[in-house]
Amino acid sequence: MSNENRSIHEFDFNLICEYFSSIERQGPGSPEVTVQALSFIDHLTSESRVADLGCGTGGQTIVLAQHAPGHITGIDLFPTFIDRLNVNAGKLNLQDRITGVVGSMDNLSFQNEELDLIWSEGAIYNIGFERGLNEWRRFLKPGGYIAVSEAAWFTEERPAEIEEFWQDAYPEIDTISNKVGQMQKAGYIPVATFILPETCWTEQFYVPQEKAQEAFLKKYAGNKTAEEFIEYQRHEARLYDKYKAYYGYVFFIGKKI
Repeated sequence: MSNENRSIHEFDFNLICEYFSSIERQGPGSPEVTVQALSFIDHLTSESRVADLGCGTGGQTIVLAQHAPGHITGIDLFPTFIDRLNVNAGKLNLQDRITGVVGSMDNLSFQNEELDLIWSEGAIYNIGFERGLNEWRRFLKPGGYIAVSEAAWFTEERPAEIEEFWQDAYPEIDTISNKVGQMQKAGYIPVATFILPETCWTEQFYVPQEKAQEAFLKKYAGNKTAEEFIEYQRHEARLYDKYKAYYGYVFFIGKKI
């Protein structure tokens, strides 16, 4: 099987976890984009309850706590990520406002209508955009917000190479207008939609990986799985460079009716 045809889903979870815990971000984004998305959300108070689902090592969780009131529960499947979030929150004296918990976004333990805001940057694909919007809605108070970033097509048609890559990686990728339609159908008012700047992919996500990749390959010299995983990451970065006119990450912000 050639590297080009390997799916991210086939790689060893522990390797993926180790690799991504060594870099600041686990997906495209930036502190500025988190703040921009937050600017569309009102009525948060010190009593507000926020959940950051698939929080990773918590880069955006920290930014949320620094720019909005309320208590944030960060949830991720990987204990290494949650440990790092909790340590970083402590260093910044935010441990009273951020709680990192190991858990799965398809088995949440919140009460119905407990949350004022559900946040998920580059992670809803793990459960699927439509399924996430539908299943998570019950945890939001009426008038509560959901804010998620998600891969989307910018055009109706695109070259076969990038179409095939994404159909394999995430078959639910769709156009922005179709995603907004799904949000509306799930019972939210679409409040705002904006495309993340290109730098969120390049400077914030792919460039920092270059050093991490060298270190990773050195540590796992001769390990075919590790080598193929790094090749997959590099292939993904090359595809983005070649086809970024056709797709990117988009923030979708909705308000529960």
